[in-house]
Amino acid sequence: MSQIRFRVVIPARYASTRLPGKPLIHILQKPMIEWVYRAAEASQAEQVIVATDDERIMRAVEAFGGICCKTRTDHETGTDRIVEVTELMGWSEDTVIVNLQGDEPLMPAQNLTQVAQNLHDSGFEMATLHKKIDAQAALDPNLVKLVADQHGRALYFSRSQIPFDRDQLQPDYFGHIGLYAYRVGFLKKFARLQPCMLEQSEKLEQLRALYYGYNIHTEIAQKTPGIGVDTPADLVTVTEQLRTARR
Repeated sequence: MSQIRFRVVIPARYASTRLPGKPLIHILQKPMIEWVYRAAEASQAEQVIVATDDERIMRAVEAFGGICCKTRTDHETGTDRIVEVTELMGWSEDTVIVNLQGDEPLMPAQNLTQVAQNLHDSGFEMATLHKKIDAQAALDPNLVKLVADQHGRALYFSRSQIPFDRDQLQPDYFGHIGLYAYRVGFLKKFARLQPCMLEQSEKLEQLRALYYGYNIHTEIAQKTPGIGVDTPADLVTVTEQLRTARR
């Protein structure tokens, strides 16, 4: 099996309701965006780029030697921001992009390589990953769940518990890991699609792809990532895990 070539783009914005300036919050003397960037560098990616519209983030990335691409301020989603990066960089339609969120400092590097390889091997338009969770976690609307068929094709993503356990059969539940791979050609096509009712109802952008008939591959992540940073409590947890990992 040949090794897939891919690039990583990390969308990062300064505005955050619960944690303003989140990418620049220091964790063990480094801004969070540097932790994310270093994790991406440890994968087999050819290139890692931070995409931001904020000068402060851009200066921070350049200060630690990272590559940053300045984008417009009017993008509604991180996906739209990545599309602009692909245009500014002049990447070809078949270039494989891995979208890594800027608040995921605990994302294992091997998962980035895994999702890129799965995109290539499956022949699908998108690829992502998931993890096994328990029935209690499946009730949490902040944790996105998914169901897939026997070939790894995602059937649906939801904030609700899926599948619903009507007869107490205790099915397996899977939590979505927000890591995506796609080619530039599909990404541009996706960005032109009108948002659908499912996407707007669940507030899950990936449902747009399923609604229009595109395939998303998914499988269990090779290594379960730690939590992303959305709240001050998350920040404390992530800091402790990174401190432990450095010992």
